[in-house]
Amino acid sequence: MALHPATPNSPLPDTDGDPSAERRQLVLLTAATGCVAAAGVAVPLVSSLAPSERARAMGAGVEVDISDLQSGGVKTVEWRGKPVWIMRRTPEMLAALPQQDAALADPASRKDQQPEYARNPQRSIRPEVFVTVGICTHLGCSPTAVPAGTSNPSVGDQWQGGFFCPCHGSTFDLAGRVFRNKPAPTNLEVPPHRYVSDTRLLIGDDAA
Repeated sequence: MALHPATPNSPLPDTDGDPSAERRQLVLLTAATGCVAAAGVAVPLVSSLAPSERARAMGAGVEVDISDLQSGGVKTVEWRGKPVWIMRRTPEMLAALPQQDAALADPASRKDQQPEYARNPQRSIRPEVFVTVGICTHLGCSPTAVPAGTSNPSVGDQWQGGFFCPCHGSTFDLAGRVFRNKPAPTNLEVPPHRYVSDTRLLIGDDAA
């Protein structure tokens, strides 16, 4: 059935009764109405994507109380959207570090994955407290802590404790140093940090 010609009050121009022309005009009108509706929702959508207060604060340092961190324990905090591990290493853990140098890809931490003050065998300011970003340097997976004496066959019989990434098998010692012949190209990152007191750390800021 043919469409009726447009009346003088119609938004469509006169098409001289041509059904094809009228149909094209209806399509154009419908598309224009859809564009207006889409423009109406665009503003609230863009507004909802504006940075939140939390996002704006993500670049700031994070102060952490480590007074309750037990020997051998790990505390996790968030900095810039990343998990940061704070480990209080035992004397046995520290003693095991130099024993693994020959098996490590970068035992002296020559690649810049840490501030200069953490370029030492412990990769830390205080030997017993280790601070590192808990993200594998291969593809961004999150490793897990695996203690010495584990039955996990993926870390080997000589495992002295450290971190294992289950995604692709990278392993790191208790200073976050990667073992040889693993997918991860570098040691775990040590973020900038400093002590603001004997029991409080500031992650993300090392300016005294």
